[in-house]
Amino acid sequence: MIRFPPRQIGRTGLAVGVLGFGGAPLGDLYERIPEEQALVTVETAYRRGIRLFDTSPLYGYGLSEHRLGHVLRNKPRADLVISTKIGRWLRPERSERIDRGWFAGGLNFQPTFDYSYDGTMRSLEQSYQRLGMNQIDIALIHDVDIWTHGFAEAYDRRFGEAMAGAYRALDELRRSGVIKAIGIGVNEVAPCVRFAREGSFDCFLLAGRYTLLEQYGLNDLFPLAEQQGFSLMLGGPFNSGILASGARPGAKYNYRPAPAAIIEQVARIEAICRHYEVPLAAAAIQFPLGHPRVASIIPGAVSPEEVERNADYIGIPIPKSLWEELKTEKLLPVDALVPGGASR
Repeated sequence: MIRFPPRQIGRTGLAVGVLGFGGAPLGDLYERIPEEQALVTVETAYRRGIRLFDTSPLYGYGLSEHRLGHVLRNKPRADLVISTKIGRWLRPERSERIDRGWFAGGLNFQPTFDYSYDGTMRSLEQSYQRLGMNQIDIALIHDVDIWTHGFAEAYDRRFGEAMAGAYRALDELRRSGVIKAIGIGVNEVAPCVRFAREGSFDCFLLAGRYTLLEQYGLNDLFPLAEQQGFSLMLGGPFNSGILASGARPGAKYNYRPAPAAIIEQVARIEAICRHYEVPLAAAAIQFPLGHPRVASIIPGAVSPEEVERNADYIGIPIPKSLWEELKTEKLLPVDALVPGGASR
């Protein structure tokens, strides 16, 4: 077993490995995952040295937290960093009345948006019970963005609710030592910038926006991270699949079939990786770690084999000339920090 190099979360003293485990697929994202396969997948991640596990009540409407907790509550707790999210609590519902969204399966609960103080405490209490643990290390305010709520007015309303309620609750829990770090979990850069300017956060879990395919945040979020000292954890390093599967028809991008322009862009990146005999997925999983404010990459996995591959990708040597060629071909910004070297 190899322990992945640790990086600190903000100024908390909490350290996480550069490779984490994302729990969304364990909620039956897109397809049902057999229970035994899900549990072995988590066990494999632990065996490979992964110690940061991220989940949410949303993922399978509690199923992801149950599955992670089933395996991890039997491991030495001091070894683990458990991250989950607030913003929704779950109420029991008849199966036929549940809108499951992207989840093919899951438990028979319906999520209810609630970013209030009491709703935050209720969400955390439910998460403790599903995980079977009495400690959560990182708590993230989840999905306060236009992408989730549909239009600017709804986003603004939820932002105000979160700052008045959820942030106050999590800040109290952090100051009392119940939770070690607090942050935001979203799919957009703009809400991260807005929250960073309004509150004091330790980390931001940004999914799919700083990847080998798109590099948002270099001009605003990353400079704020340097100024304020918070860290970034990056989910979705494969942009929902295309940076793992490669440029092929039907490849997923942002949870939907990739448009032609994205397939073409990935094909160009893939050709350069092929020239250097580097798997596209290895370049994708390593690229964001070139920036010192990135604490961890958190890909999801649906099988032990995917966990093994992700763990192996972290260790594959990538020549500096690959990154230089991507910049020359305008597939990466010239000022993007890359693994093993400076921006140029």
